[in-house]
Amino acid sequence: MKYYNNCVNWPRRDVGNLSDMIDGDLQISRSTFLKHVDRNILAGLEKQLGYMRHHRQGLTMAADWAVSYHRSTLHGKRVYYFCQSCIEYVFK
Repeated sequence: MKYYNNCVNWPRRDVGNLSDMIDGDLQISRSTFLKHVDRNILAGLEKQLGYMRHHRQGLTMAADWAVSYHRSTLHGKRVYYFCQSCIEYVFK
């Protein structure tokens, strides 16, 4: 799945669907999340968010206890997203 959007930039007219997606989610492991999303795109997002690629360089997203991973439905389709600093980053 490719990166779609985050909740900060979500279209106002579609916020109800975003809320339904969050309310109906299932928390999953990082390894399950990685099986379903484009890892190259995720690596770019991790870099933009300030995460390091290796733990010897600093904090990685995989080691950040404040990041959670989720599966849900948006517009009738399965989506995966991660939540970091209370911002949802959606892949569809």
